[in-house]
Amino acid sequence: MPDNAGWHPTDPFELPDWLGRDDLTWSLDGPLSAAAVQGTLHGDGVRLSLDVICADVAYPAPVVPELTRRCCHLAWHHGEVSVLERDDRIAVGVPVSVLDADTACEALRRFARAVAVEPAQVKVLIRL
Repeated sequence: MPDNAGWHPTDPFELPDWLGRDDLTWSLDGPLSAAAVQGTLHGDGVRLSLDVICADVAYPAPVVPELTRRCCHLAWHHGEVSVLERDDRIAVGVPVSVLDADTACEALRRFARAVAVEPAQVKVLIRL
């Protein structure tokens, strides 16, 4: 089982500058049913690994540390999303234990706002 305790909050303004310039498409790279849903954000010839983390998953082990889980809840409560980092991957943390397409789309809309991008510039591609 992967060590998920390495997920920690990061500053969204430390992400690449191209996020604010290009139209973006987020595509699902794995199953929507995973606790850490893998995805990729594509711009004009560039890409960024961007996952959606179900911060409330606790079995068989917590997906994120307790403090990070609380940050995810607080950000979501205020209409924002917590941007997380681990190794070379970026993620958004959502306070759910099971992700659905609506919540994934809302997480990406909030991510766009977090990096100062108009949400209309971000398209979500989920093949079920």
